[in-house]
Amino acid sequence: MPSSNAWTSSGPTPRSGARFAWAATLLAALFTGGLFLDGWAHTHGRVDDTFFTPWHAALYGGFLAMALLLVGRAALGVARDSLPWRHAMPDGYGLALTGVALWFVGGPFDALWHEMFGFEANIEALMSPAHAVLALGIGLMASGPLRAALRDPQRGGWRDATMILSLTLVVSILTFFTQIGHPVSNMWAARGGWPAMLALGIVGTLFTTAIWTAPLLLLLRHDRLRAGATTVVVGVNACAMGFLFERGAYPALVVVAIAAAALTVDIVRAVLRPEGSRPRAFRLFAVALSVTPVLAYFVAVAATSGIMWSTHLWVGVVVYAGGVGWLLSYLVLPPRLEAPGSTR
Repeated sequence: MPSSNAWTSSGPTPRSGARFAWAATLLAALFTGGLFLDGWAHTHGRVDDTFFTPWHAALYGGFLAMALLLVGRAALGVARDSLPWRHAMPDGYGLALTGVALWFVGGPFDALWHEMFGFEANIEALMSPAHAVLALGIGLMASGPLRAALRDPQRGGWRDATMILSLTLVVSILTFFTQIGHPVSNMWAARGGWPAMLALGIVGTLFTTAIWTAPLLLLLRHDRLRAGATTVVVGVNACAMGFLFERGAYPALVVVAIAAAALTVDIVRAVLRPEGSRPRAFRLFAVALSVTPVLAYFVAVAATSGIMWSTHLWVGVVVYAGGVGWLLSYLVLPPRLEAPGSTR
């Protein structure tokens, strides 16, 4: 296992306290909620050809609150503590301040882009260059508490709580901007889906699996994955992605099934006790982490709307999802980093 200060930095940058960490986490959640609300408006035809909408007000209001917190903290560090700007932010939040700058650039860029090329529709909204700048910016801001917790030699309590919530937001931001491939948003395997989009459904499901598996394994590798974290990250993300589209009652049941599967993964972890000194258990847990929610998704779809894919296809995707988790376990925990005398 790495030493307790494996994620710390050596500079004079101050640590964040509980109040600032919670404020940053909750405002990042408000900001991300505004992003999903704006996404919901786009998928439900609630927008028109104007930049000034209630949905943009919620989104940019969340940004403004986050920006005031971060810029205000930086200004306080300079004025009160006589720190240079590069050390004025608490450790881990420097890139969050960069995210604020990206939004000050990306917001006007987005408005100018609309004026020049019109308003995006459907997939265009995810691929717009202006939105790519904004995506990077919100990701940097929302991940501040995550970086701060990983760099703090002290563990537990509010540090780990804000870390897991921040990770949940980062995963949800990633899946928001890759929603074209998310199985909950698109219900690729449900009856009445688009057979022509079969390949996208398969690739999207495996890609989404990697998005939630990789960061959770990384926290586990460094002994920072709290009990119940998988349920929070995967369950909240499934709820958020299900919110974006209106597809009747059955997606809600699918979301519940995925959340229950995530809870099952947390129970499996308690039984296996995976860690760096137990690589065999670590890799087995990685497979369970990637397979269980995907399996629950297909079972729930089959039990509700009925599954359009053949047994060969959906069972094969479950197997390949296990391969994704197994391979990621070697990326996160290479054999050369395994503890001496451990069993593979």
